[in-house]
Amino acid sequence: MKNGIKIVTIGGGSSYTPEFVEGLIKRYDELPVSELWLVDIEAGKNKLDIVGNLAKRMVEKAGVPMEIHLTLDRKEALIDADFVTTQMRVGQLKARIQDERLPIKYGMIGQETNGAGGLFKGMRTIPVLLEIADEMQQLCPDAWLINFTNPAGMVTEALLRYGSHPKVVGVCNLPINTRMTLAKLLDVEVERLHIDFAGLNHMVYGLDVLVDGESVLEDVLEIMSNPDKQVSMRNIAPLPWEPEFIKSLGIIPCPYHRYFYKTSDILEKQLEEFKTGTTRAEVVQQLENELFELYKDENLDIKPPQLEQRGGAYYSDAACNLISSIYNDRGDIQTLNVQNDGAISDLPRESAVEVNCVVTKSGPKPIAVGELPVAVSGLVHQIKSFERVAAEASVTGSYEKALLAMTINPLVTSDVKAKQLLDEMLEVHKEYLPQFRERFTHS
Repeated sequence: MKNGIKIVTIGGGSSYTPEFVEGLIKRYDELPVSELWLVDIEAGKNKLDIVGNLAKRMVEKAGVPMEIHLTLDRKEALIDADFVTTQMRVGQLKARIQDERLPIKYGMIGQETNGAGGLFKGMRTIPVLLEIADEMQQLCPDAWLINFTNPAGMVTEALLRYGSHPKVVGVCNLPINTRMTLAKLLDVEVERLHIDFAGLNHMVYGLDVLVDGESVLEDVLEIMSNPDKQVSMRNIAPLPWEPEFIKSLGIIPCPYHRYFYKTSDILEKQLEEFKTGTTRAEVVQQLENELFELYKDENLDIKPPQLEQRGGAYYSDAACNLISSIYNDRGDIQTLNVQNDGAISDLPRESAVEVNCVVTKSGPKPIAVGELPVAVSGLVHQIKSFERVAAEASVTGSYEKALLAMTINPLVTSDVKAKQLLDEMLEVHKEYLPQFRERFTHS
């Protein structure tokens, strides 16, 4: 790589961008970024300008020689890039609100990364990311595509199976968030704590927890059995786990497992929110409005602390640590979404999994964990089946595959409701689903 690093962020008008910029500034000595290109679409131009100007003020305050470029021309930005990060929301928050509200209308959980909502977010997103992969192969073939766009597991699956650009890694802040939280609960420095993660994105388990190389799994399970000490995230209701269940499971679930192990409790809470118009998407929309009002302040030249309310804690650590480790050939261990390649022996080698990896200049190398415990293997396989069929539907525009994906997801309650919901969501989102155009023409 050349001395000055060029990073392109697609979805640069995101409210998360100041966190990413802060992460790059903090690491400038180890990661000398000379150009950061923030890219968005016409509909996001206003937000791009606001965030971009804040980014420029942050860089100026820090005194680092990093040029910030703002553009709506993706191809112009991609030329000779070293790293490309993607943090898009096709259809913006308006689409997320529909992803969450429509399933609840049919008595099912509405969630942006799984179930019916996750399926539609994936089908809107995957074609765009495959286009980006094609453009990268032409304009910056040596660059790494680092995807932060949800549903990250399904998206990474599609990029690995159908994409033309092989250098792809999916990133999520959940493993770092879990590690930070457990370190606080155990009252140890986070550097001393290690978690053996394995599974899928938002379906990952901690198989063991070690402090100074010694397992403390039993201590963690005991802590997690305490209703007052729960590992959760801002976007998921912190419903306490049944103590006997956690102890019998014998490994650490992630916050998103509540959707599968506490389905009726979560649904009851979502139905209440649905009636009052306070779904997570609508809460996020209000937070976004407040953040962008803050970002407009020409005196603001740091990441405002209010951004932490948005739900993206440690986002910059996840993204920037990966970029720095590849650039510096660090050989450290990070939890990433990569091609399985035998790491989880009971999942297909070519599929995307979320596992610990050794990160080198030639990319992440997944660490083998063997078979998943029998108690969780079935659920992981079911979600992987959903992701694979959903990715195929996204690429082919097959109504039948979309219906199949919808129906086999465990958060969808019947084939009849699946078809009714699929038809309504296809209609609502048709502007962002060009691959299904033939279906709309004949309907």
